[in-house]
Amino acid sequence: MTILRTVVFAVATAALTTTAYAETLRLSHNTGDQTSWQKGADKFAELVNAGSDGDLSIRIFPNAQLTGGDQMKQAEMVGRGSIDFVVTSAINVTPLVPEMAVFSLPYLYANYDQVDATTDGAPGEKMAEILAEHGLHLLAWGENGFREVTNNKHPIKTPDDLKGLKMRVAGPMYIDVMNALGANPQQMQWTETFSALQQGVVDGQENPIGAVIIPQRVYEVQKYITPWHYSYDPIFIATSSQNWDSWDADTQAMIADAAQQAMTYQKDITREATASGLEMLKAEGMEVYTPTDADLAAFREATKAPFDTWAAKVGLDLVTLFRDTIASSAASQ
Repeated sequence: MTILRTVVFAVATAALTTTAYAETLRLSHNTGDQTSWQKGADKFAELVNAGSDGDLSIRIFPNAQLTGGDQMKQAEMVGRGSIDFVVTSAINVTPLVPEMAVFSLPYLYANYDQVDATTDGAPGEKMAEILAEHGLHLLAWGENGFREVTNNKHPIKTPDDLKGLKMRVAGPMYIDVMNALGANPQQMQWTETFSALQQGVVDGQENPIGAVIIPQRVYEVQKYITPWHYSYDPIFIATSSQNWDSWDADTQAMIADAAQQAMTYQKDITREATASGLEMLKAEGMEVYTPTDADLAAFREATKAPFDTWAAKVGLDLVTLFRDTIASSAASQ
């Protein structure tokens, strides 16, 4: 009996010791807890926990809680080692890494094949090198998606239809784009946007369908949508270079694999939601205007000046690398 008690005590102590020494890492992202961003983060946490046999757990903080709702500060805090992981979009990192705006240049991409050619190819590798210069170790690319425009005033069919509209935007490049279209851009944190749309502080916004507009229920406060595919925004998961260098090779491989699997899953469900999204938005009462090729040509021409301005800011060599990769992809389609 004494031996049995000793064995039970030893097993219980070992279990307590294992739990006590499990390390909890923090992951921040800037959307709500019903989005594909959250689902990708959940998948990553699940895979890391399983891959480490419970030695590593990841606690997820949506809505940029760890930065007081400031989505632009997350990457900087990860780079400094104050937060362990971030899932964020390229455009949200531009205050820290201006080159990341290259992905979102107006009408750079025509389709997903061209997007994948850049994130999976030399441009994606180059962006990883640039992020590393700011203390960020890129683990994997996911997807926010093509940004579509919504508003409460009227259908947007031509550049003139944006004139005077108060448009919520996420970052500096979009301010220039909206100014070129005659709109009145308002840079605003995403956490403030729904109420601003609801109260009429702004008339409209632009965001991807599958990743944001549907899961964040934007259709409840917006009447019109135009899927104009004017700008693309990837998301990515990163840790600090300091964290990465502190892990042994096996841990690095496990975390990198978990991130890749999680972001592949996140990208897949985002594209699935986007593919069926317009019909769902129609069912929810939104009016959809699908632009013609002539409409898109007019929008492309109207946004040429901000394209050129931001191409110069991110670096013409970098833009050429993206354009060459896109051209090669288009030629092989």
